[in-house]
Amino acid sequence: MATTATPRHANTRAVITGGTQGLGLAVARRLAQEGAAGIVVSGRREALGEAAAAEVRALGSECHYVRADIGVAGDCRRLIDESLARLGSLNALVNSAATTERGTLLDTTLEMWQQQMDINARGPFLLMQGLVRHLLERGAAGSIVNVLSQSAHCGQSFLVPYSASKATLANLTKNVAQSYRAQRIRCNGVMAGWMDTPGETAIQKKAHGAADDWLVRAEASRPMGQLAKPAQLAGLISYMLSPESGVMTGALVDYDQWVPGAQPE
Repeated sequence: MATTATPRHANTRAVITGGTQGLGLAVARRLAQEGAAGIVVSGRREALGEAAAAEVRALGSECHYVRADIGVAGDCRRLIDESLARLGSLNALVNSAATTERGTLLDTTLEMWQQQMDINARGPFLLMQGLVRHLLERGAAGSIVNVLSQSAHCGQSFLVPYSASKATLANLTKNVAQSYRAQRIRCNGVMAGWMDTPGETAIQKKAHGAADDWLVRAEASRPMGQLAKPAQLAGLISYMLSPESGVMTGALVDYDQWVPGAQPE
């Protein structure tokens, strides 16, 4: 007699920052499709957030939107508290929210530097801190995935503060993984390459004066003829969050069509 397999995220209760569009929303969709017990998506724009939550609920998972600006410390703490109030417990976190504002070594102001560090490094730190405290209090296992960037390896000349903030988060990912492995709290990161998202379209037009066909041109120049797509990467993140990834922790997975360290032949 055939039995129905339990969905791999049947016990997952996750918070996803930047979950109202782009990669964060793609991850929320994927978790819902794989049976997640509960999901909280966060972002700054309420209309976008409520629409995203409704879309995820239509896929069969409980889903709530909580407005939060990850660059504000109080919002990070409130996001964990409100998520616990909505879902009862948490065991998963995806830090997807980020800012990619441009800045070179010479034109990056202290304010710009601080903003990037607050959103891209301090925000994830505070959210991990909140989740880990909750898991330790319950004696429960959990899984964290931080969305990093190929820029953490070095970065372009106009991405100085962004690259530094992602490198900070890369180190923090490994440190958290090492610190809480005995408590079955896993922490991994994805070093994402250039990706086709609404946020990328906005920054291309704002910072580089890109034309409406920028994506077509960009993809024509890539080795595999495309930029990374959120729905593709969401599958990897879902796996890393799930029990199927076993003892995987402290991993920083390069997700790009360029191989770090390779040289032209």
